[in-house]
Amino acid sequence: MPASPGPVPTSRQTTPAADELPPSGTLGGERRRSVEQIALLLFITVPFLALIAAVPLAWGRGVSLLDLALLTVFYFIGCHGITVGFHRYFTHGAFKAKRPLKIALAIAGSMAVEGPLVRWVADHRKHHKHSDAEGDPHSPWRYGETVPALMKGLWWAHMGWMFDTEQTPQHRYAPDLIKDRDLRRVSRQFVLWTTVSLGAPAVIGGLVTWSWQGAVSAFFWGSLVRVALLHHVTWSINSICHATGRQPFRSRDRSGNVWWLAVLSCGESWHNLHHADPTCARHGVDRGQLDSSARVIRWFEKAGWAYDVRWPKQSRIDAKRNTPDTKRGENRKETSGAHAA
Repeated sequence: MPASPGPVPTSRQTTPAADELPPSGTLGGERRRSVEQIALLLFITVPFLALIAAVPLAWGRGVSLLDLALLTVFYFIGCHGITVGFHRYFTHGAFKAKRPLKIALAIAGSMAVEGPLVRWVADHRKHHKHSDAEGDPHSPWRYGETVPALMKGLWWAHMGWMFDTEQTPQHRYAPDLIKDRDLRRVSRQFVLWTTVSLGAPAVIGGLVTWSWQGAVSAFFWGSLVRVALLHHVTWSINSICHATGRQPFRSRDRSGNVWWLAVLSCGESWHNLHHADPTCARHGVDRGQLDSSARVIRWFEKAGWAYDVRWPKQSRIDAKRNTPDTKRGENRKETSGAHAA
């Protein structure tokens, strides 16, 4: 599986005719339709409103152990589906997986309700190609470096970019996924896996408590609140981790390490090393940097389900480490002025 989307067509190259391309990896094709925009708005706002309502509800009446367990289990299934599956495996090829694991990771990532697999991967590959420069789908530095511009950019990087009607060309950035029949099918079944993700906690809660009240409570905490929390943690990697954080490694962008997001992001917030070495299977490479996604990959490797894992080598890590003369200031010079729009 390729770690990058390959060469970008130039003006001299011709775009393949529609009948020469394999089927799209999403039902909506390359452009967001009005119906999809409305569905996206609902997927974002309804769980977010539930997350806001969860604070007074938890304070006033608490949350049951069953609801908390459902929230936690489904959160980390979806989170690792995104981090191990969508990100480290499908986007960057940090390891290879046997077919059952490949399909399982595609489904687990889809249950995070962050969009179809092919679209997610295409967007992220484009992000790495143009990271924090013109062409990046979600850089917080898009509008400039003043405080008002950064505030606007943080909003764009966190969630505003998802409402852009023009989408990353799937056949250009994720052709390998589209050609894979298993992955194309899972990606096009996004609505199905969203339904499973939202419905399963309610079914389990109702069966365990044998009551409609238990089902509704489980749906609120295990579905809505869980999805909203996972959404905003994931989106914080795009926004917060590209606006602040330590940079112990050399990268051509402003990616930083944000320690307080490490547990909830399953290790993704050790973002500086990831941008310095995108195909590395482990992001938290220094002592004390928790990276549960790397641990899960290790378990898959020991079970024989994953192989050819690209674990970090000390010599490679040392070669990419910043020296006192190559701190954040140097990285800023490389990207300064590239984000005015």
